[in-house]
Amino acid sequence: MVGRLLLRGMLVGALAGILIFAFAHTFGEPLVDRAIAFEEQAAQAAGETPEPEIVSRATQAGLGLFTGIMVYATAVGGLFALVFAFVYGRVSPFGARGTAALLAIAAFIAISLVPDIKYPANPPAVGNPDTIGARTELFFVMIVASVAAMVAAVSLARRLAMRYGSWNGVIFAGIAYIVFIGLVQYLLPAINEVPEQFSAIVLWRFRITSLGMHAILWTTLGLAFGAWAERDLPQVRYGRTAMRRA
Repeated sequence: MVGRLLLRGMLVGALAGILIFAFAHTFGEPLVDRAIAFEEQAAQAAGETPEPEIVSRATQAGLGLFTGIMVYATAVGGLFALVFAFVYGRVSPFGARGTAALLAIAAFIAISLVPDIKYPANPPAVGNPDTIGARTELFFVMIVASVAAMVAAVSLARRLAMRYGSWNGVIFAGIAYIVFIGLVQYLLPAINEVPEQFSAIVLWRFRITSLGMHAILWTTLGLAFGAWAERDLPQVRYGRTAMRRA
């Protein structure tokens, strides 16, 4: 059963990849072109020699973008299925659809939304090339902290639910998650390398588009995978191992 779920997760991830590519190619790539044009104008004004184009812009916006998105979305879909197989019947009393939806919402918040608030995505021409390594490390630190905090919050909610009820347990755990994430984001250094002349509209739309790509991924996984998995997985008693009964 786990193997079947893994395959389905990867297939749903591939479906999400196609949707993400269509969205990114339509709304994201024009913004990238505008950012590249700004970068070229700034380099020309500074008297810098244009760098040779190793990969054509058409390839980057077409085959390159499609390949990268498909590999990422398919891999995430497989990981989503494995996590689903582990938590189904253990974390919540919901069926396959409800569990997949809750898992997708939690993943979107922990992996995409929270790290993006502290370190949002930037288009070309934004950021110092010398700080790419440091910025990448900080971004992954934020992801690890957010995911660990989410796992701890779920565990805390289950414990509090036995004493204060499910609703109150979720509220208290959610507050604890927000407080911890707020502290982490306060302690981590801020990064502000946006040129003063760069278009605020382009920057804002690029970041919204980037977040929208993640929203498409997790929405597709939460809805499509849950509906597909529900066809084979039985309803399980909360606290029992789903895979054992399947």
